Amino acid sequence: MKSEFVRILLKSGFSKSKADQCAEIFALNSLEGVYSHGVNRFPRFVSNIKEGYILPEAVPSLVKNTGSVEQWDGNLGPGPLNALFATDRAMDIASENGIGLVAMGNTNHWMRGGTYGWHAAGKGFIFIGWTNTEANMPAWGAKDFRIGNNPLVMAVPYKNEAVVLDFAMSQYSYGKMELFDLEGKRLPYPGGFNKNGEITDSPGEILATRRALPIGYWKGSGLSILLDILAAVLSGGLSTVEISAKKAEYALSQVFIAISLEKLSNFQTIQETIDRIIMDLKDSVPDENSNEIRYPGENTVKIREENKRNGIPVNKDLWEKILLL
Repeated sequence: MKSEFVRILLKSGFSKSKADQCAEIFALNSLEGVYSHGVNRFPRFVSNIKEGYILPEAVPSLVKNTGSVEQWDGNLGPGPLNALFATDRAMDIASENGIGLVAMGNTNHWMRGGTYGWHAAGKGFIFIGWTNTEANMPAWGAKDFRIGNNPLVMAVPYKNEAVVLDFAMSQYSYGKMELFDLEGKRLPYPGGFNKNGEITDSPGEILATRRALPIGYWKGSGLSILLDILAAVLSGGLSTVEISAKKAEYALSQVFIAISLEKLSNFQTIQETIDRIIMDLKDSVPDENSNEIRYPGENTVKIREENKRNGIPVNKDLWEKILLL
């Protein structure tokens, strides 16, 4: 999979090193079960390059340094590479100051936000990050979509892996709904509204209306608005309303925060603290629909190992389309 991605990216204007790094991210997302922001999203990524929304060889440039906070311009470079750069830069700042915040405007879709949480946690850092998006969700009580589903990621190292929470402000991300629709499946729980204003579990009907359901109803709506405000203010970049005025979703604003565990006074007992929390969680009494209570990110490890053994499941028609790119 990675070699095919590299082949296509090299023909799309990427240098060998950038093609290799970007292909690695798409393949890893797929290996870990996030097909909606891995292999399934790759054709659209290539299309955005051809349309000029993504500039393959563009790199971020520093706008302002204010100690633990830096503002960067993504210069419309590839979203995954810009995000990886910003995560690494936030960790460098945190290594010196305990905490580092990198806000980046004028960048592109980062694909799976959890990628950067796993990356930072693997190096011993707490990670908090989010991005704004084009308008694709109605504010609570509204019919038309004016806010983004603005994904949020939080991660903390745990043993040899991590506890990673990666979620959009909509009940299901659009990538996830597209995956269910592609497979002809209904959503496990209602995820939005159909053309009659009725709540539905049909991904196709929700994709048609773009009336996704905010998580926690009014709470998810409010959180989405604040994440957009903070992303635009901290980066000096565009807000959801400004991004939505464009022909496509690009020039996004994102925030990357890293915290060094080594700088904390309780560093030696942190894993013990997390262990107690996880062990208590595992002692929960499952309801009639559950076989196992999992912490965020636990299933990612399981899927990764299963796909290493059995291969990555890919829609045949989609893969044939990729081979022709």
